[in-house]
Amino acid sequence: MPSVLTIAGSDSSAGAGIQADLKTFAAFGVYGTSAITAVTAQNTMGVSAVYELPPDIVAAQIEAVVTDIRPDAVKTGMLANAAIIEVVAAKVREHGLPNLVVDPVMVAKSGDRLLREDAVAALRELLLPLATVVTPNLPEAEALTGRPIRSDEDVRWAAEEIVGLGARAVVVKGGHRESTEAVDVLYDGTAFREYSAPRVETASTHGTGCTFASAIAVGLARGLPLAQAVGEAKAYLTEALRRAYPIGGGHGPVHHFWRWEQGGKPGGLTFV
Repeated sequence: MPSVLTIAGSDSSAGAGIQADLKTFAAFGVYGTSAITAVTAQNTMGVSAVYELPPDIVAAQIEAVVTDIRPDAVKTGMLANAAIIEVVAAKVREHGLPNLVVDPVMVAKSGDRLLREDAVAALRELLLPLATVVTPNLPEAEALTGRPIRSDEDVRWAAEEIVGLGARAVVVKGGHRESTEAVDVLYDGTAFREYSAPRVETASTHGTGCTFASAIAVGLARGLPLAQAVGEAKAYLTEALRRAYPIGGGHGPVHHFWRWEQGGKPGGLTFV
């Protein structure tokens, strides 16, 4: 069975962070492991407290996992600060961890900041050069490139800039743009590819970025080409949004196990 390691923060409401990642891994029938970087007290309304774990504890978790259950892919989410980013990058290099999917989590759905301002440079300089693919939304892409993104041309420019930082590929997500279609743009350093789906009008959007990046990591762990892994992740997330049901009074979670409700089974990457 393929395995995927998530290195991210814990969300007490279980809609995002490692909880969303592990749900995604389970929905696809792969084995998920985790290294927690921070513990957050949050619900669908917002984040009320954050405790960042000591970097040596983050490093110890990664070491314990990869020396026993070597991952076929790794996904990073909330890394909180520069010191944690440094140890994560060091462990990825030390163990030659494959198929690194970097979700550059900076701000929660509620607007609460999840990455210190001074850590953006560390993310850009230490982790992006190790990434197989980076999955920023528009605000994150703006933070990484230092320029506003408004047009299709801006999106492609940002994608080129992020790959220029050393990442092998980037998916600039289009969920924050105002349009009837949600269009994500993949750039692999050579060519652009667009993935479009009808925008789903729902308040259940908590954990969309975590879920999307985790689903890409699953595809890579199973040996899919990146373009196919992104397409499968897009299809899975779109349906998880469409089938989500209300939970909490704010931004509820997507429905990670929608396929099971219609008689499907975990495993495989083809959804009906």
